Amino acid sequence: MTLTIRDFATADAEAAAAAHRAGRPHLVLTAEVFAWLPEHLPAAQHYRTFVAEIDGRVVGSVRCGRVIDTSAEGIAYANGSVLPGFRRRGAFTALLAAAERHLAEHGATEVHSWVDDEPEARAFAAGRGYREGRMAHFARRDLTAALPPVPVPPAGVELRTAADYQDDPYPLFVVDADAGRDEPGEVDIDRADYQDWLDGVWSRPDLDRDLTVVALVDGSPAAFSAAHTDGGSRYWSAFTACRREFRGRGLATLAKVRSLHLARAAGLTEAFTNNDATNAPMLAINERLGYRRCASERKFVKQLTA
Repeated sequence: MTLTIRDFATADAEAAAAAHRAGRPHLVLTAEVFAWLPEHLPAAQHYRTFVAEIDGRVVGSVRCGRVIDTSAEGIAYANGSVLPGFRRRGAFTALLAAAERHLAEHGATEVHSWVDDEPEARAFAAGRGYREGRMAHFARRDLTAALPPVPVPPAGVELRTAADYQDDPYPLFVVDADAGRDEPGEVDIDRADYQDWLDGVWSRPDLDRDLTVVALVDGSPAAFSAAHTDGGSRYWSAFTACRREFRGRGLATLAKVRSLHLARAAGLTEAFTNNDATNAPMLAINERLGYRRCASERKFVKQLTA
């Protein structure tokens, strides 16, 4: 057996995406996105993808980079997977080591990694110096089943789609940046840059602006439900956001229900979402909308040393 770790190339996209999704039907990340990420994320992230080859076949990958939307120093991430049939051969150990070296070279002192909530995966992370942290849950919704009706918008509220903001998405950035500050996690998301958001969020090829629904209050965006799609039948609820001063009025639910209706009308059949286990309001909304838990993952964190 010959194991090789090398930099990702565009031709690796299909194989890398297949390894990412193997055994994880709840993940919606396409080969197109794998190919897009290295060239489009902000330079300050020092984003990099490594792939593992066994006997010339790409069997896994790891995506890593610096976290730049926080004032905390030295925070980074590394996430990846290996095809089930090629595990226990040292591939992911080598991938993770390559990611950690790259991140350390660019000033990272702490690496965060999401791990499947399974005993083997958790033991793997712990055995490589990562400490176990918070949990998040995935949920699935059958879009062919009946959906709750879209609530009638209250006075002063209207619904649009992100396609209406194609020429000037800044108002949506404002909503995103405000909501991100309260996103549960070990790292405070307290630094937002509009150009970084344009490059890494708004420009993603899987962002479906026709299915991303915006709730406006008196003509100004107050909430939205962002949708990613895989170009086939699957829908991913990327981020549901609401500005602080408009919370408690049902705007996020309104946008999310409308987005699900648009997704079904477009022929999509499965919807997936992911929420921090402590995010009780969003978990409750998804439960009411018919989402059912289908998997979980845990955050693991490692301190890097020189």
